Amino acid sequence: MAEQNSIYGGQAVIEGVMFAGKNVHVTAVRKKDGSLDFLEVPRKDIPWVQTLKKIPLVRGIVGIIESSAKGAQHLNFSAESFAEQENEDGSVQKEDKQGVFSNISMILGVAVVGVLSFLFGKFVFTLVPAVIEQFLFQHAFSNQFLHNLLEGVIKIILLIGYIYFISLTPMIRRLFQYHGAEHKVISAYEAGVELTVSNVQKFNTLHYRCGSSFIVFTVLIGVVIYSFLHYDGYVERIVQRLILLPVVIGVSYEVLRFTNSLREVPVLRYLGYPGLWLQLLTTKEPEDSQVEVSIASFNRMREAEQRIMEGRV
Repeated sequence: MAEQNSIYGGQAVIEGVMFAGKNVHVTAVRKKDGSLDFLEVPRKDIPWVQTLKKIPLVRGIVGIIESSAKGAQHLNFSAESFAEQENEDGSVQKEDKQGVFSNISMILGVAVVGVLSFLFGKFVFTLVPAVIEQFLFQHAFSNQFLHNLLEGVIKIILLIGYIYFISLTPMIRRLFQYHGAEHKVISAYEAGVELTVSNVQKFNTLHYRCGSSFIVFTVLIGVVIYSFLHYDGYVERIVQRLILLPVVIGVSYEVLRFTNSLREVPVLRYLGYPGLWLQLLTTKEPEDSQVEVSIASFNRMREAEQRIMEGRV
């Protein structure tokens, strides 16, 4: 078994899973014929970006942008790979227009709750709740902390409601199953057990480092940060939210790192529970075949990492 001090991340894609190592990102996708298709993308570090990723508060924003760029490439690969089908003569063709539109719709649905559209989604979920709260409760009371708190509650309701309703669609449900498979494989690896389907299935679908936890923290941290500022009127309130958005994201990332470091500490581990609760919606119990894909992706990533370290790219 490889060293357990390595920290890996991942992302569910269409009928597959992407795992990110220190030197390479690998995606495995289950094609329609049952075979697996892989994409390996070596990581190319940019010196000034790596410098920014060492700066507290800034590194969270840089990490999101970097993950979005890399994740988009793997999501696109998974869509194209799954959409391919073989003709009788063995040649490969794309799905018909209806199938293509179906995949496009799926990609859009995934993007709203995934890391790919986090910045856009955060922008929307920053403005809309503020508008709703201002419209409904502007004259109900003057305490701005209570207004901020209500705004946070509205954000949570909108977020949970949206995720719940899209999770009812078969394709998004399968995506959430692959999300659960990704978490299980990482948890099994961190526990030091052999990565077999039976071993991996014993683990929980929830994980402290998940992006779902990050989303919850941005809401909670936002309520706290906004409470330190006074605003006069609707326009100033919206402008404040937009200006402070990078600050909220940066602080939320640091809080997520902090709570993850405390997950083995009694009592303090509960700081990470709000994010785990949201994962009850964004992850589902995977099928054995989905766990197989996740294990294959993880193992391929580990093999590619080893090749790169040994100079055999």
